[in-house]
Formats: sequence, structure tokens, C-alpha cells
Amino acid sequence: MTLDTRSTLERHWQTGNARDWVAFAALLSPELVYEAPQTRERVRGREAYVDFFRTWPGNWRADIQKILVEPGGGVTMIDFVVDGEHMTGVSFFELTDGVISRITDFWPSPYEPPPRACQWVERY
Repeated sequence: MTLDTRSTLERHWQTGNARDWVAFAALLSPELVYEAPQTRERVRGREAYVDFFRTWPGNWRADIQKILVEPGGGVTMIDFVVDGEHMTGVSFFELTDGVISRITDFWPSPYEPPPRACQWVERY
């Protein structure tokens, strides 16, 4: 079953919050590219992106505050809470053939990325 764009973006955050990595991965293209321009981080590929989330430091949760969709993609604004600290995240999603193929994350508050246990993160 193919989800519509809105449902795909909602499921991205729901399955991440639930730590349901199989369902999370099913929403992603094998060739997915994730970028965070602010921290110059890039992750390539479905398995790498799942590991990036799976190994995120701390006890985290992402709650959607706003979602906008258009054909082929959308934007979510989230309240990202890690160990009680709140951050706002804005994620731009592109979908190809019904799965997420590209994500660009922006974090309005300046920060340095935490140490990563994920081997897939490139700094650029």
C-alpha cells in the first residue's frame, strides 16, 4: 500500500518515535540522501539513515507542530525533545515513487552536533 505524502511524513516521525526501524525503513528510498546544512552533515542510503536515527544520542522524541505538503514532497516543523531539552526542527522532504528520497534539515537555533555513534555521517 502506498501512502499519500502527508501520511508518509507523519509515519516518518511516528515510526521513529516508536523505534520501529523496520516500518521506518519501509518509508525510505534505498538511495536516500539526508543533509543538515547548518552542521554540514550528510548521510547517504536507507540503512545509513536508519542507523543515524537509531543511534541518536539521548532519549529523544519528535512531535509534529506543522506539516505542509505538495506533490512530490513536503515540510514538517517539529518540536524535537532530547533529554528534556526542546529544539525546533524544519525538515524538507522529497518523495520519489512514494518513498522519501531526500531530506534537508534546518535547526533555527545554532548548535554543534553531538558526538555520533553512527559511522555513516560525513562532515562537509
